[in-house]
Amino acid sequence: MKKTMIAVALSTFVLSGCASNVSNTQKGAGIGAVIGALVGKGTGDNDKKRYVWGAALGALAGSAIGNYMDKQEEAFREELADSGVEVYREGDSIRLLIPGNITFATGSDAIVTGFYPVLEDVAKVLNRYDKTKLSIEGHTDSVGDANYNRQLSMQRANSVATYLQATNIAANRLQTLGMGESQPIANNNSAQGRQKNRRVELRVIPLSS
Repeated sequence: MKKTMIAVALSTFVLSGCASNVSNTQKGAGIGAVIGALVGKGTGDNDKKRYVWGAALGALAGSAIGNYMDKQEEAFREELADSGVEVYREGDSIRLLIPGNITFATGSDAIVTGFYPVLEDVAKVLNRYDKTKLSIEGHTDSVGDANYNRQLSMQRANSVATYLQATNIAANRLQTLGMGESQPIANNNSAQGRQKNRRVELRVIPLSS
C-alpha cells in the first residue's frame, strides 16, 4: 500500500509537469505532494492516514510557495511596467533583467539618477513580499581586461545592494556577485550587443526553497 501511494504521488507530479497549461502554483502543489508522501513514508507509521496527511501538508507548503511567487511576479510586472526591466519566471524564482543603459555610465559603478525610481519600485515589492532573498549579479561586456571587468561588475552589484538596504531591505536578504564578462546574452562584436551585456540581473528566490 505504501509503494502504491508513493507511485500515485509521483505519477501525479510527472503528469502535472508534462501538461503545458499547468500553473506554477499547481506544479508547486504536485512537488509538495510527492515530498509529503515520502516524508510520511519515512516516519514508519503504518496508519494509512499518515500518507494522506503527509501529502496534504506537503501540497499545502508547495502550493503556498508557488502562489506566493505568482503574486510577487504579478507585482513586479505592475510596478516595473514601461521601465525597460524584463521580468522572467524561472520555476519558483523570478529574474529581473535590468539593461545597462538605465543603470550605470560606461566604466562607472555609480548608479545613474534615472535608475533610482526602478530600484525603488523593486524595493516596494521586496518589502511587501519579505519571504524572499535577492541575488544581485553584475555583468559587463568583453571590452577591456577581464579582471577589471569582474571587479567592476562586483562594484556595480554592491552599489545596487547598498541602495536597496537604504530602502529598508535587510542586508541578510541580499547576495552580490560579480560575473564580469563571463555570461554574455548577446554578441560582443557589435555596440548593440555590448550594451545588452552591460547589465544587472536580480534573482528573487523564496526563502523556503
